[in-house]
Amino acid sequence: MIKICEVAYRRPGMGVEDFQAYWRGIHGPIVARIPGIRRYVQCHPSLRGYDKGDLICDGVAEIWVDNKEALWAMATTTEFAAAKRDEPNFIDGGRLVELLTTETVIKDGSVPDNGVKSISLLKFKAGMDPAQAQTYWRETHGPIAAEIKTLRRYVQCPVRLGAYGKAVPPAFDGLPMAWFDSVDHMRQSARSDAYARTKADEVNFLEPGRIGSIITREHVIVGA
Repeated sequence: MIKICEVAYRRPGMGVEDFQAYWRGIHGPIVARIPGIRRYVQCHPSLRGYDKGDLICDGVAEIWVDNKEALWAMATTTEFAAAKRDEPNFIDGGRLVELLTTETVIKDGSVPDNGVKSISLLKFKAGMDPAQAQTYWRETHGPIAAEIKTLRRYVQCPVRLGAYGKAVPPAFDGLPMAWFDSVDHMRQSARSDAYARTKADEVNFLEPGRIGSIITREHVIVGA
């Protein structure tokens, strides 16, 4: 299964609430008509997150497809073309980042009703082999983060290794996604010893200063 992660930025001059309403209410149903999509989720940042200015991005879309063949077939459909035509109505196309990832579940808890979801954008340490960084992230760092008690569910979405053979490297190397019952529970996690160990371990595989996060609520458009 391939998971497409789209890091989105709103069209210049468009307000955050208008962006989120258009994305969910108008663009979402257009994307939902594309054949081959197994699951489609929009992750909208909390409006309160904008109190101090713009965020690292205005949202993340997650789209699951069976394999590359399904992805290629999907891209040839009229429904896919309609979705791409609609993007300039609300998205800054020059900043849109599309990543092909493989989702790995580290802590297999249920998604809480009315919970919050933290999404980070990561860059691996300069000079570190991407395959080695992914292995470290999954096998060493992942179990450390999974010890955070208020963390309900935790998945890692590393970029597929084929992306590193291209002339331009991916803008981000992966997206960790973590679910909590509430913002308060997420804040509690930041005061725990497990969280301190998680942060201390980041220097072993992540580039300093290249980590950014958003707090979101997810909206399932296609799939359970």
